[in-house]
Amino acid sequence: MNDPFRLWSYLAQEPLLWLTVTLAAYVIADWTSDRLGRHPVANPVLIAILIIAAVLGVSDTRFETYFEGAQFVHFMLGPATVAMAVPLHANLGRVKRVLAPMAVALVAGSLTAILSALGIAYALGLRGEALVSLAPKSATAPVALGVSEAIGGEPTLTAVLVILTGITGAIVATPLLNALRIKDWRARGFAVGLAAHGIGTAHAFRVNSTAGAFSGIGMGLNALLTAFLAPLVVTLLL
Repeated sequence: MNDPFRLWSYLAQEPLLWLTVTLAAYVIADWTSDRLGRHPVANPVLIAILIIAAVLGVSDTRFETYFEGAQFVHFMLGPATVAMAVPLHANLGRVKRVLAPMAVALVAGSLTAILSALGIAYALGLRGEALVSLAPKSATAPVALGVSEAIGGEPTLTAVLVILTGITGAIVATPLLNALRIKDWRARGFAVGLAAHGIGTAHAFRVNSTAGAFSGIGMGLNALLTAFLAPLVVTLLL
């Protein structure tokens, strides 16, 4: 107890420590985002990632050690994905009224996300496993990781791309949609959920409850469609 380095070495091996660090990092990140007026750049997920990366770097902790403690959060991604059926059910009547345009937007958005990522990366010289890992990057993490593994990609790389996609979408969505003068909260939310999955959906809920609900619907439907389209596109093109 008199040697703080030995105490840290002991605590660093305890899984509960890294779960606590993860939760504490997000609480700090959310507080910081709130203090900054929920500015799009002050995304809580991005801030939490930077905090955790700094802690791991300073403490010289391997990712495997960290993940052993934080894997409960990873496990909860599964139930969270299934829960995407809740906003769809709650807004079923409103969805039926705009079913046709939503279906067109879903197919167009999902294909654009896959084809643009593969096309740009291929043009820049990316090939093989790394290229394939890009295909499901706009789907929510549990689905994207499963699809990536099934089509011969690298799930770890896909996970990083999914997070980057979500953070980027959450940052640029509001300014971009405002610039395009899109005022329908259903369309705004659906577009954000389709392109930026869970991170974008969390941001959409902060902006408007209707946008958040339709973002959750877009996220869930895009995950389902990407699971079918990504393998098909990769097979046909690559």
